[in-house]
Amino acid sequence: MAENRASANEDTYGEGVPCWVDAQLPDVEAGKRFYGDLFGWTFEEAHGSSVWALLDGDPVASLAPKTDGRMPTVWTVSFATSDAGALGRRITAAGGQVVMAPFPVGDLGVAALAADPEGAVFGLWQPGTHRGFGRRREPNTFVWAELYTRDTAAANTFYGGLFHDALFGTDAEPDFGRAEVTDVFPAEMPPHFLVHFRVAELADALGAVHRLGGRVQAPPFGTSYGVVAVVTDNQGASFALLQR
Repeated sequence: MAENRASANEDTYGEGVPCWVDAQLPDVEAGKRFYGDLFGWTFEEAHGSSVWALLDGDPVASLAPKTDGRMPTVWTVSFATSDAGALGRRITAAGGQVVMAPFPVGDLGVAALAADPEGAVFGLWQPGTHRGFGRRREPNTFVWAELYTRDTAAANTFYGGLFHDALFGTDAEPDFGRAEVTDVFPAEMPPHFLVHFRVAELADALGAVHRLGGRVQAPPFGTSYGVVAVVTDNQGASFALLQR
């Protein structure tokens, strides 16, 4: 059962730490085939029509069907919070917006969707029985979220104000960076978050993406946190592969 799966995850993530990723896809079954082959994930029912993605039995992501064809096909990163309502008010006060007000997801927790002042969308997760990633930072799991923005200084001010300890605290080990859109993408690309999954061998992973019907948006390039390639799955959802 999904509730038992969630309860088995004992990790607790501090305020502002990336704690979960989910993909909104036109065809969840096709997504299961793509990511199951690429990352070795298995799947089981979660809440409603969404499914857990599991690595060796531990939850690492979820896939959900798009409920509106006008919605983007996208991976979304969610940040942990102890109070999604209060954080939403702080986001609004800082110049962002709450795109989807906090709502309960069964007994798993409370979710919300927000956007920063430039329009980059991200999730909020207030945990119930589901704390977040059962595994992260290892091959075939989430390892990094990069915000591609037009103003890194403004982004640092906005997110630093919301999540100071997670980003800049003495003991912080952030999985969240900020970069100029034009460092990787064309100038017309809107600001956005890019979810990164760690892989053991980037060349092999890129070969699998091609074989499974995805494509490469940006070929491998070096960063301060590893070698990255930006790809899309076979339904158009963008994500990055990171080799450290």
